[in-house]
Amino acid sequence: MGSLSGKVAIVTGAGQGVGQGIALALASEGAAVAALGRTRAKLDATCERIRERGAKADALACDVADTGAIPGVVDEVARSFGGVDILVNNAYSGAYGPLLPMSDAEFQQGFVTGPFAAFAFMKACHPHLKARGGGSIVNLVTSAMVRWDPATYGAYAAAKQALRSLTRTAAAEWGPDGIRANNIAPHALSPGLKGWAERNPEAAEEFRRTIPLGYVGDCEEDIGRAVVAIVQPAMRYLTGATVPLDGGQANFG
Repeated sequence: MGSLSGKVAIVTGAGQGVGQGIALALASEGAAVAALGRTRAKLDATCERIRERGAKADALACDVADTGAIPGVVDEVARSFGGVDILVNNAYSGAYGPLLPMSDAEFQQGFVTGPFAAFAFMKACHPHLKARGGGSIVNLVTSAMVRWDPATYGAYAAAKQALRSLTRTAAAEWGPDGIRANNIAPHALSPGLKGWAERNPEAAEEFRRTIPLGYVGDCEEDIGRAVVAIVQPAMRYLTGATVPLDGGQANFG
């Protein structure tokens, strides 16, 4: 019996990278996982790995940019799994680069798939979390929010800073319902970062040297396991926090 046996988790962007790592870590502690994302084949692969660990998993194709469809997706998960205890808002698709050449649509996309989508998921999950006596929300933000030089990361940081504020508000307003809401700001060796590092080995090594612990985190062992710790009942007094999972690189003080 794992520490999360009997719990049901929704993880967005679960087909690869950090989302997959979190889904696998939750499943390893016994949680049933609804794996959401845009690419069904990737979700099916994640679910197969979860089932190999003895946990229940279902894949649901979901584009978080379609915020109007999110309440229906959440209700479908609740019907299929019998409820919702954990929500992880990981999916994000937005623009990176300098501000001047960025279009309004590119800038807005990060907000739609970031705080707007998270808001829709959080509201849709609220009654299900409350009905189970409470639950836990984990939203993914970024250390780019606190960089002294956020050049080329401005749109990304702005969307994530909005999400950080949303999380803190939910923690304050929904605490009486037994619902905790926290952020994590991870550095993880996702497929995207791996590809960048392979193309830019010198820059990647320079980046690694800025991390006090000396390495970029593993999606499951470093990020997923930390999420497991945050959502556990033993952490029942932690809410409204932003936890930097970056090996000590960023200063969130």
